[in-house]
Amino acid sequence: MAELIDIVVPEGQEEGTESTLMKWLKQAGDTVVLHEPLIELETDKVVVEIASPASGVLHELLVEEQSQVEPGTVIGRITAGAETVTGDAERQPDSAAPIENAALAGQPKLSPAVKKLLKKHNLDVTQITGSGRGGRVTREDVENHIAGGETIVAKDYDALAQASEGTIVPHSMMRKRIAAHMLKSVQTAPHVTCVFEADMSAVVTHREKNRAGLEDRGVKLTYTAYFIKAAAEALQAVPEVNSRFHDEGLELFADINIGVGTALGDEGLIVPVIHRVQDMTLNTIAGQLQTLTDKARKGELGQDEVSGGTFTISNHGVSGSLLASPIIINQPQSAILGIGKLEKRVVVVESDGKDQMEIRPLCYVTLTIDHRALDAHQTNKFLSVFVATLEMWPA
Repeated sequence: MAELIDIVVPEGQEEGTESTLMKWLKQAGDTVVLHEPLIELETDKVVVEIASPASGVLHELLVEEQSQVEPGTVIGRITAGAETVTGDAERQPDSAAPIENAALAGQPKLSPAVKKLLKKHNLDVTQITGSGRGGRVTREDVENHIAGGETIVAKDYDALAQASEGTIVPHSMMRKRIAAHMLKSVQTAPHVTCVFEADMSAVVTHREKNRAGLEDRGVKLTYTAYFIKAAAEALQAVPEVNSRFHDEGLELFADINIGVGTALGDEGLIVPVIHRVQDMTLNTIAGQLQTLTDKARKGELGQDEVSGGTFTISNHGVSGSLLASPIIINQPQSAILGIGKLEKRVVVVESDGKDQMEIRPLCYVTLTIDHRALDAHQTNKFLSVFVATLEMWPA
């Protein structure tokens, strides 16, 4: 006997992560097989596929493409055990999907998130200009309307370009997610940045002695691996930094899960996460880092590999910058570590009671904190332990 099976957006994403149903890989009336990919879902970090929960016929699509969805949302249904339906007239289920009913009625196509906002603020959707595909009103359009801002409509891009000397290049979905995430972070947390300088002489010496042996096993020993290991030591010494702020208290995490910002060229960046770093050796960290970085640049990261981070490192020095401040905190974390360019600089050191100049490999390190959660005491202690760990690295 046939039964209707719900297709549900999976739970388990980080709080605050938004998702967009990018594409239906099947249409109503198509035969589907258990575990067959049905939907492409894009979060603010990665694109994943949602597989079919049963074999049968795709009965109806409840959410249209380019709509924002939340975990637990029913986005479609499958008639389990049904046979393939043929013929254009028979491809649609007996009761047409809400999407199609809306189109037939000449009403705007709205996602569940948009409907919720409209109802909450008692708004008339016909008074809001849509910037989505086909003029669809998006959640950003509603939020802009509430805030009194203007919506830039995609169809007006050409006119805007002709009216100025520049050309408007529409943002990718990843860029929109990054922009929203960064804006939310600075609106949520008061940012404060502290700057220390690290002498990398001991780390450079250790790396030169050990990199060849590790590379023979197919693993690159990068400076970032040392920064991750030193950060784990500092987080264990100052556990308040490995935390999340709540109105009722500070949540301290037992595991140290460190995300590393990975640039994807003009597309933006992504933050793969190494979990339970406190239990890892330097070599293990180097191997994990290489695997995740390679997968990030190939677009092959899974949701579990970009979720669950408790602390983030931005090694912006690899692209040449000496100092970046503030580096925006990766909400809902309490702090983010920045690493500047490693370069040789002249420093004054004392030897046998006399000052003398030496050339040392140095870099600036910063810790940007959520000042609601942390103060100078924890910030400076973290950076002190972090720098000391690097400068006293065993040979």
